[in-house]
Amino acid sequence: MAQFTLAVLNPGHFHAALSLRDPHPSLADDVYVYAPEGEELEAFCNYIRDFNARKDNPTRWNLHVYKGEDSVDALLRDKKADIAILAGRNDTKIRNIERVNRAGIRIFADKPWATDEKSLGFLKDAMRPERPLTADIMTERFEITTVLQKIFLAEPKIFGNPFVDPKGGPAVYKESVHHLLKTVNGKPLRRPPWYFDVNVQGEGIVDVTTHLVDMTHWMLFPGQKVDFDQDIRLMAARRWATLIPQAKFSNITRHPDFPESVRSQVRNNTLPLYCNGELRYTVKGLPIHIKVLWNVETPRGGGDTHFSRIRGTNADLVVRQLPERNYLVEFLIEPHLAPETLAGSIQAVLDKHAVTYPGLTAKREGKNFLIEIPATLRTTHEQHFGEARGAFLDMLEKGSEPSELRANILAKYRLLVEARKLALNSLFEPLPKK
Repeated sequence: MAQFTLAVLNPGHFHAALSLRDPHPSLADDVYVYAPEGEELEAFCNYIRDFNARKDNPTRWNLHVYKGEDSVDALLRDKKADIAILAGRNDTKIRNIERVNRAGIRIFADKPWATDEKSLGFLKDAMRPERPLTADIMTERFEITTVLQKIFLAEPKIFGNPFVDPKGGPAVYKESVHHLLKTVNGKPLRRPPWYFDVNVQGEGIVDVTTHLVDMTHWMLFPGQKVDFDQDIRLMAARRWATLIPQAKFSNITRHPDFPESVRSQVRNNTLPLYCNGELRYTVKGLPIHIKVLWNVETPRGGGDTHFSRIRGTNADLVVRQLPERNYLVEFLIEPHLAPETLAGSIQAVLDKHAVTYPGLTAKREGKNFLIEIPATLRTTHEQHFGEARGAFLDMLEKGSEPSELRANILAKYRLLVEARKLALNSLFEPLPKK
C-alpha cells in the first residue's frame, strides 16, 4: 500500500527521470511535477512515458504537471507531496532544497548541492537536526564493485590496515572518467545548454567528485561522523578545461550556438569547459587523492569509467575497467603477502556473503585475486537510482536515519567548495587562440 507521494521540482537533469525509472510499492502512482514550460520538462515527461510503455516491469506513473515560473511556490501551495525530487540547475538547487525542506517536505536530490561558498549557509540550514530527512542521490554506493571494496576493507586478515605511505602516496586513489556525449535509456542524451555554463552547473571539481569523496568516507569510516574542521586537511586542488567545439555542443544540446552567458569565453568556435578537477587531502590522517576527467565523446565500445585503489598493509583493493576487457568493471585483491596465505580468508568472506551476493568466486590472476561477479549481481548506473531511492524510502519507513548522515553531507560539500576556492588559484590550460 502506497505510503508516500512524490513531487518532482524543476527536472532539468535526466537524473530526475531515472529516479522514477522503476516502480516501488511504497510510492503512489500519482506524481506531481512543477516546472517552467520548455524542453527540459518535455524531456522528463518523455522519459516517464517510455518507462510506462516498456514491456518489462513497466511503471504506472500518472503525471500531474504544473507549468510555471513559480514552480516552488506552486509545490508548497498545493501540499500534495511527502517527498520532493530535485535534479536540475545547480545554481538554484540548494536554495530550493532548503525552502522545500523548511516547509516540512522530505528531499531526495541529485548532487551537487553546494557549488560555491554562498551555497553553504543554505546547506547548513537544511541539515539542521529538526529538519525532515534530506539526502543526496549517492548511486555509486550500489555498484557491486564498490560494495566488494567495502566488504573486504572491513576484513583485517585480508586488507590489514590502511597503508600510510612514508613517501607521501595516497591511501586511497579514485579516478572517474565521464563523457558529455553519451547514451541514456537507449537514446542519445540531450543536455540543456546551461549545462555548459559553470556558473549554473558548477565546476567539475564540485560535481562528480561528490561521489568519489562520498564513497571514500562511507567505506573508510562506516557509521562514523566526519567533521571538516576537525578531521579534514585540504592540501592541493586544481581544475582544467575540456575544449568543446561548437559542432559537438550542437550535437549534445540540439542548439545551434553556445548560450549568451558563455560566449565571451569562446575562442575559435571552441568553449573551454572547466569540468575536470582533482584534489588531495587527508581525512582522519589518511591521505586521499581524487580525480575527475570529462571527455567530449565516449570511446568505441566504452562508457564512463571508474578506477579505485585502496592501499592496505596486507593487500590493495582495486576497482578497474580495462579497454582490452571491454571496459567491464572488475574487482581485484592485490596481496602484499604470499597469495596462498590469503586464499582461505578470501573464500571465507565470499561464503559469509553468499546469501546476499550469490555466485561470487575468486580466481587467481598471477599473484592477485580477481573476484568474478555473475551477471545477476551487475546492475547499471540507471538501475542504481532505484536502489538509492529504495534505501531512502527504507529510512522513511523505519523513521530513522544514520546518525552520521547530516554531518557527513556537510563535511563532503564543505570540502569540495574549499577545493574549488583553492583550485581557482591553480594554473589553467591555455585557451585556444582567438
